[in-house]
Amino acid sequence: MAAGADVSKDPTLLVERSLFAEGASLVIGVDEVGRGAVAGPVAVGVHAVVAGTETFPEGLRDSKLLSEKKRDVIAPLVHEWGAGAVGFASAEEIDHAGIGACLAESARRALLELHRAGVPVGRAVILLDGSHDWLTPALKRPLEIRTMVGADRQCASVAAASVRAKVARDALMREAHEAHPEYGWASNKGYGAKAHYEAIAAHGLTELHRATWIKH
Repeated sequence: MAAGADVSKDPTLLVERSLFAEGASLVIGVDEVGRGAVAGPVAVGVHAVVAGTETFPEGLRDSKLLSEKKRDVIAPLVHEWGAGAVGFASAEEIDHAGIGACLAESARRALLELHRAGVPVGRAVILLDGSHDWLTPALKRPLEIRTMVGADRQCASVAAASVRAKVARDALMREAHEAHPEYGWASNKGYGAKAHYEAIAAHGLTELHRATWIKH
């Protein structure tokens, strides 16, 4: 049973290879971080894997299954492994447009960055974690999108996107902590920890808080 449990946590390239076998030349994994936070941006990572790729960084997993220390070790290896990017939408944008639209917009921004870097995004299969295609509404041109529940744990491209997004967003929240240390963002990363809510009650909201998410 232990071996089976390990397999369920460790990603592979089996899904990406099946897409290559169908004729895809490129698979771009997509995953979001910060969706449920009450402060800070939402971040969407993207990571491109080209046909013929046989290996990926040892220790790569969905970012939620890695400690902060392990994520910081694996992140440079992910960057060396292939092209990727992270797109953000601010707390102000989330308050104005809603989280769904901002997830899609963050992904669009990340894919645009990949495109500008010379990655042929228009020819890729986009692999989204989850059962719902939340990306298409933000696209000006349709892309080939596949959704898959558990892709963040099972697919190396999506796990890599998750690590990219988590490390980038955490760095922003640690930086924001320097300006607003009372909220504890260095540790809670903008999520609704008890101490975070206590600080909101004591000090009010900042420009980084999702004001519409917080009951006064």
